[in-house]
Amino acid sequence: MNKISAIGNLLKKTYRLYSNELIHLLQGRGYLDLRASFLEILVYMSENENPSIKNIGEVCGLKKQTMTSHLNELEKRGYIERKPSVLDRRELKVHLTDYGEKFKLTLIDVTTELEKKYTSKMGEVELDRVQLILDQFYLKISEVEQQSMPL
Repeated sequence: MNKISAIGNLLKKTYRLYSNELIHLLQGRGYLDLRASFLEILVYMSENENPSIKNIGEVCGLKKQTMTSHLNELEKRGYIERKPSVLDRRELKVHLTDYGEKFKLTLIDVTTELEKKYTSKMGEVELDRVQLILDQFYLKISEVEQQSMPL
């Protein structure tokens, strides 16, 4: 296995461990209806107030059909609602419902708990280093990806 496939494999396995642990902790706090595929959307929405559907799809890297399916499920489960933008009625914004806002507070608690756990295992300096390296790695490979896209 070459270096880049090993890195990709480690990133995938690490993300899978993290998301499974996050789901487990959230389920322990009563959020039994979540799937790992919803987490990225809900985490993004918890950090960004009332994004557009297009923005969520771009940031989460989801195709329109997948995005629509996930948003339909999250709406059906009571986490979100879609409303027309105040500035442009053709654009839909996604809002957390009261239940979604309650979830957001739980998500903050749970991710803080996970950060403490990971910090105790690795140390704060090492965890900061991992974040810095991953940030740099992402920026570099996204630059390469953008340069190779046709205009």
